[in-house]
Amino acid sequence: MPVCRRKVTVIGAGNVGATAAQRIAEAGVADVYLIDVVDGLPQGKALDLSEAAPLQHHDQMIYGTTDYADTTESDVIVVTAGMTRQPGQTRDDLLVKNAGIVRDVVGRAVHYSPEAILIIVTNPLDAMVHVAIEASGFPRERVIGMAGVLDSSRFRAFIAQDLGVSSSDVSAFVLGGHGDTMVPVPRFSTVAGIPLPELMRPERIEELVTRTRNGGAEVVALLKSGSAFYAPASSVLHMVDSILNDRKRVLACAVLLCGEYKLDGLVVGVPVILGAAGVERIIEVALTPDEQRALQASAGSVKGLVDTLQRAPV
Repeated sequence: MPVCRRKVTVIGAGNVGATAAQRIAEAGVADVYLIDVVDGLPQGKALDLSEAAPLQHHDQMIYGTTDYADTTESDVIVVTAGMTRQPGQTRDDLLVKNAGIVRDVVGRAVHYSPEAILIIVTNPLDAMVHVAIEASGFPRERVIGMAGVLDSSRFRAFIAQDLGVSSSDVSAFVLGGHGDTMVPVPRFSTVAGIPLPELMRPERIEELVTRTRNGGAEVVALLKSGSAFYAPASSVLHMVDSILNDRKRVLACAVLLCGEYKLDGLVVGVPVILGAAGVERIIEVALTPDEQRALQASAGSVKGLVDTLQRAPV
């Protein structure tokens, strides 16, 4: 009986897409199809990654293509295509241009993979999940934004560095949109089960919260051209692995809320159980009045982007 090989399509062969393809293949999670509009770019990067396979001790296949027919029956589709941030730009500056790109590539991809789960990485992420839901016609469980995994990882890294502990022992809790209004929640963040407020002064916690909110901009400012890609690619791997291996990890993901957290009709980052069906359950926790107000404000920023898209010419 032939072996059924799992298949992930990564749309966009730039830094995030190519590095995500590398992470997925080298982890042995799935074969990867890297697709881009620029002929030669995905093929060249796929060939380079394939030639590294013997040294990295994996047997996953990596293909490069410009033809969406090659991506037929993908299990997961990762959308990274779009303009990247430059110094001085916000994620929101990319709104209308990237909406057009996401609408186009999602429509093409789901035509060939109608049962796939979509992971959206393109910024501004929460608004792009709205675009992808509309373009695909998929239920909310199968259209998921990556941001919360990345934001939580940044918060974890900053906490670990500050306390001088292993990042593996740090758990961080981040809600809200992927941007300056995201809502890290220190009282649900722990180090080996110890609540963060027991280990760190409130003033220092607030400094790390602010740094987390500005984490992407900090990288952009240092690079001076382009934006983060190593941590976003690792975030994609964690999501793909949880879906394809049905691990049911509890991860912060951007999903369409339908009454959860007192929000309706908006894509916002919340903790979910991520498994073979995509978002298998949204986990609701009781928030303090201040936390709820911060989440409402973050959701309001997402609504502003969605409203702008609805007014923009298609």
